[in-house]
Amino acid sequence: MIVTYHPKFKKQLKSRLGDKPKIRIKFYKRLELFVEDVQNPLLKNHHLTGSMREFWAFSVTGDIRVIYRKLSEDEAELFDIGSHNQVY
Repeated sequence: MIVTYHPKFKKQLKSRLGDKPKIRIKFYKRLELFVEDVQNPLLKNHHLTGSMREFWAFSVTGDIRVIYRKLSEDEAELFDIGSHNQVY
């Protein structure tokens, strides 16, 4: 999987996880899993519904999610990151 970053994602990563180095490290580990195998069960990857139906999400921790958009079968753009309440 080829991954790109939406400008919003870069801002949210810095503002929401900037002072949480352990969660930031976990994000990069999950991102590696995502690049290698989108369907890895640890990611809990799922398609969103309703007003967010164009997006997908995967889990970093029990509460931290990454929202992304599929650009093609092998390319994704990370769109948002944060707690469940922040991103939905």
